[in-house]
Amino acid sequence: MFNQISSTYDKINRILSLGMDQRWRRKVANFLPAKKNLKILDLATGTADQLIALFENSIFIEKAIGIDLAQEMLHIGQKKLDQKSYGKKIELREADAQKLPFEAESFDATTFSFGIRNVSNPLTSLQEIHRILKPDGVSLILEFALPSSKLRWAHLFYLRYILPRMGAFFSKNKSAYRYLNETIETFPQGEAFCSLLKQAGFRNVKIHKMGLGAVALYMGEK
Repeated sequence: MFNQISSTYDKINRILSLGMDQRWRRKVANFLPAKKNLKILDLATGTADQLIALFENSIFIEKAIGIDLAQEMLHIGQKKLDQKSYGKKIELREADAQKLPFEAESFDATTFSFGIRNVSNPLTSLQEIHRILKPDGVSLILEFALPSSKLRWAHLFYLRYILPRMGAFFSKNKSAYRYLNETIETFPQGEAFCSLLKQAGFRNVKIHKMGLGAVALYMGEK
């Protein structure tokens, strides 16, 4: 599915989020460990937007790897990185977030933006992230959520009726953006997702809400 919508993916993200997706990704960089020579893993890296946001908003990163299962998304991401001065510090690989091909304690931090909803077993993925993080390493997971305020009904209306139609119009793929709506509504959120992080072994688990509660940044330490 993501290969099929890869050519319009970035454009539609900007339209459907009113450009806020870039701002949310930039904020993730603020929660990276404040130490030099960081080695970062970005899961579900897609077209490398999160990696670009990290490198352009943090001076601490030495090297990063981005993984995804969608080859076409990675191809677009590599084209974008080839135009960046820091592009050679980033490697993109085809890999599964539930079976990370890395040794234990390999990374200082991981990022996972708008992708863990698409994993068949989120707990398995979280356990893998915990395994490959160094002691005191940080997992940062950016994901859509549902506002708990009076805005919830309006947000649900947008997700169920406006977003699928706009996504289908621009991508010519009706099922992809219906899938997006359904996964946002059914995926564990808030304390339920924090419980999964704790079950995977993370400590000091916190939630930082953005976008009036429509987006959550989950943070856990190894």
